[in-house]
Amino acid sequence: MKILVTGAAGFIGFHLCKSLLSKGYNVVGLDNINDYYNVNLKYDRLNELGISRDQSERFLKKSTGSKYNNQFQFVRMNLEDREYLPILFSESKFDVVCNLAAQAGVRYSIENPETYIDSNIVGFLNILECCRHHNIQHLLYASSSSVYGENKKVPFSTSDNVDHPISLYAATKKSNELMAHTYSHLFGIPTSGLRFFTVYGPWGRPDMAIYLYADAISKGRSIKVFNNGDMIRDFSYIDDIINGIEILLDIPPKANDETAAYRVSNIGNGSPESLGNFIKAIETSFGVEAKKEFLPMQPGDVTKTWADISNIEKMGYQSSTNIKDGVSNFVTWYKKYNKSI
Repeated sequence: MKILVTGAAGFIGFHLCKSLLSKGYNVVGLDNINDYYNVNLKYDRLNELGISRDQSERFLKKSTGSKYNNQFQFVRMNLEDREYLPILFSESKFDVVCNLAAQAGVRYSIENPETYIDSNIVGFLNILECCRHHNIQHLLYASSSSVYGENKKVPFSTSDNVDHPISLYAATKKSNELMAHTYSHLFGIPTSGLRFFTVYGPWGRPDMAIYLYADAISKGRSIKVFNNGDMIRDFSYIDDIINGIEILLDIPPKANDETAAYRVSNIGNGSPESLGNFIKAIETSFGVEAKKEFLPMQPGDVTKTWADISNIEKMGYQSSTNIKDGVSNFVTWYKKYNKSI
């Protein structure tokens, strides 16, 4: 099976590529390596996959091979590129597409709305069109727990109404789900939306809370605790998230007389924790107590997330990593990574 993973230099995309390659799949990774956060981290992730910085900078819109695994190719390209993206699909003949490329971040969407429309709407339409015209057997794509907005009912279920997003980022993810349903209905493309819940772990993005906290604590600075710490999150470790994606990848949705070959699935921990407990786990891993700066709620944020994962559990999914172990793994990686750069 040949799989395209977009966002391959990103946090989840990088881990998915590693896992798929370890299982013997042929994988093509795509990423535009934008500067939303420090590009050095993206290049370092690619280097772990056997793609040097020189390769990824020189081979624009052309695939280049990994020095570690001859079943991995990488191409640097924007999803918005309507000329070259269809050429990549035509030449590569993918079986499955995992679209994890997107402009991430709730707060950033308030200041940079155009970026989200370009990447998350225009780019996703281009992916759908390529899947339509190139016989893709299954499209999986990143959605987000942010689509639930300020949903008061917990845990959040995929049957809940999600018509009231409170950030443009969330609105683009809900739009992706609607667009995918349309293409499943009209063209019979099996599509799976992946509603991720607060993913963390080694190689995570530097704008994520755990990375920001680790960076501040390691440098003796205070950490910013929003909503005075009155937040609950369904913190989900990266290995569990990847396991969930791979389970869904192997079980495409099927159409029947009443529904299209379409689904959305929560992938999370299913056991939310307070932000305070999460911070304590980080402090324990560093062996210090953090200085804290308590701040009000930020626009676009929600106070609580909690995933109902009963549907994906029926397919064999288990969230097996507790916060203590997950945070410890992250801090170990963080110390090693930052010592090496």
